Amino acid sequence: MIKFRDRKLVVGLEIGTSKVCALVGEVLSDDSIVNIIGVGDCPSRGMDKGGVNDLELVVKCVHRAIDQAEMMADCHISSVYLALSGQHIRCQNEIGMVPVSEEEVTQEDVEIVVHTAKSVRICDEHRILHVIPQEYAIDYQEGIKNPVGLSGLRMQAKVHLITCHNDMAKNIIKATERCGLKVDQLIFSGLAASYAVLTEDERELGVCVVDIGGGTMDITIYTDGALRDTTVIPYAGKVVTSDIAYALGTPPLDAEMLKIKHGCALESMVKKDENVVVPSVGGRPARNVQKQTLAGVIEPRYTELLTLVNDRILQLQEQLRQQGVKYHLAAGVVLTGGAAQIDGLSTCAQQVFHTQVRIAQPLNITGLTDYTEKPYYSTVIGLLHYGKECYLHNKTEIEKHTAVSNWLKRIHSWLRKEF
Repeated sequence: MIKFRDRKLVVGLEIGTSKVCALVGEVLSDDSIVNIIGVGDCPSRGMDKGGVNDLELVVKCVHRAIDQAEMMADCHISSVYLALSGQHIRCQNEIGMVPVSEEEVTQEDVEIVVHTAKSVRICDEHRILHVIPQEYAIDYQEGIKNPVGLSGLRMQAKVHLITCHNDMAKNIIKATERCGLKVDQLIFSGLAASYAVLTEDERELGVCVVDIGGGTMDITIYTDGALRDTTVIPYAGKVVTSDIAYALGTPPLDAEMLKIKHGCALESMVKKDENVVVPSVGGRPARNVQKQTLAGVIEPRYTELLTLVNDRILQLQEQLRQQGVKYHLAAGVVLTGGAAQIDGLSTCAQQVFHTQVRIAQPLNITGLTDYTEKPYYSTVIGLLHYGKECYLHNKTEIEKHTAVSNWLKRIHSWLRKEF
């Protein structure tokens, strides 16, 4: 959290396979909105599938993005909320149970039962990244969202744990700290993206969010308002670019531009008489290629990627069905991320998922929306929403502590007068 000229600022930093992005957001009086006042981004180097493979290159990219964001926001950035992804991300659903200490449930009881639920064995060399309550039960009453104040003898909590490999986390934190930045919190990229693009109704009805980046696809699945599954698939937009480069004999950078500017994920949507200029390698002259040929390379790979996601959805739905938990995704599938910005993707996805699909851009933001209202920025804007929630929670805790402290002072003053 940065306080600059009485402004309450949060900073999100995403170090992805394709891009490094830093955003500065101002927490406004409207709790649901983040005002974007600074943007910095640059192509990423030294990252692959969420992992650091060249520390010095990553540090240079982070420096460049942070410098741009500082200049635009007119502030000095000292700490960030940092996104993390990669195949090492794991999840598990756990249950904790405790007796209710008083006649009714207190906040302390809730903290104890959540702590009990997370006190389980996790994968070797992993650490817990997030502990997210799903629901509570008191005695025979189930499906409770907020148990504080309710009466009962015994309380149970179901939680969703997200873990990460310790060394992978250390490496991306090290790259950030080399730039003189403190990491306020490490946050799973897929969770951050869901904060940016989902509505409360979608979470309640059941929805799958797929953040399609350059190196990974981050999946989060909600049913009945609770997070049920988080998965990272280590294939994404770069494999599509690689296919184009090999199939058309063009340099990878040119293949990426062809995908972005002229690509389509559904061959049948492209007119036969449309052509595109394809650069060649080794000084050879550029060629005209039918756009249908380009789409014919792109569609099979996107279909394959989305099928991997669908397989995970079906696997989870079967697990939830066996547990007696709601498993229907009535709100369908939400696609976001840089590699979701391609023509025809929603139609292609509907053919794979057989449900409604939307391409999502970030919600509940103001300020520099011309820059940031794109699927490309979903994860980093989600970091700002996450940071805003942390700030408001801490502010509430401080206000409570101050109120109690003032009350104790008044009691102490009264006692001194009496005696």
